[in-house]
This record gives sequence, C-alpha cells and structure tokens, in this order.
Amino acid sequence: MKLHELKPSQARKQRNRVGRGTSSGNGKTSGRGHKGQNSRSGGGVRPGFEGGQMPLFQRLPKRGFTNINRKEFAIVNLEVLNNFEEGTEVTPELLLETGIVSKLKAGVKVLGNGNVEKKLTVKAHKFSASAKEAIEAAGGQTEVI
Repeated sequence: MKLHELKPSQARKQRNRVGRGTSSGNGKTSGRGHKGQNSRSGGGVRPGFEGGQMPLFQRLPKRGFTNINRKEFAIVNLEVLNNFEEGTEVTPELLLETGIVSKLKAGVKVLGNGNVEKKLTVKAHKFSASAKEAIEAAGGQTEVI
C-alpha cells in the first residue's frame, strides 16, 4: 500500500442533518412526528418516570441508611505478610510501595486470614484479635498507629 492508494474507511457514516428540507428525509418535523411531549424542545420525561404511575423505586421498601462518616480501611491478610524478610518493620507506606495495598484510604487493617511464619514488626491502624494473636505467636510485634 502506498500513500496515493489510501482512501477513507467505509465505516464513516455521514451525520444526519435534521430539518433541512423535505428531500433530506428528515425535514419539517425533523423526525419527531406531530405534536406531543417528545416533539417539543425540552420535552420528554425524567429517568424513572412512569407516566404518573407510582415509580418502581418509590414502590420498593427502603432499608437502613448510609453513614457519611464511614471509614473504609485497606485490608491486609496475614498470609501476605510472609512475602517480607524476617525482622522487617511492616508499615502502611511499605505495603503501598510493594503494591500489596493500592490505596491507603482511612488506614490499614490487618486481618487473621492465613498464618505468619516470620518474626515481623507490623504497624497498622487496626488489627483483628486473631491477627494480633498470630503475629505475636510467631514472635513478632504489633503496633497501632
């Protein structure tokens, strides 16, 4: 293929120019039909509107509430801590650096899923009771930041 052999792709479709005379196929009413709510500018109904019938989202029962002050912690399981060398001080910054945690959010919480074989000093914002127990049983230390 050479430069002079290039031609535009057939996939490019020409834009429909509405309201440009009857011969265009979309003249006069511009494909909107005669009268009615959808023929007017600014016409149409909002999402979820059901013609005056009680909308589905209003008919369904509402449960609970969303706490706007909720703190979401980045979760780290014990089995992941085995990736570190013996005697390492594991901090949230180190977890972020190594890619174990993608975002720190409100802090780091260590959960007791798996087991630790190495002696580590773990610094985090929260620990589950089983995680704290397992780290200290392996000879390590836990420190709440």
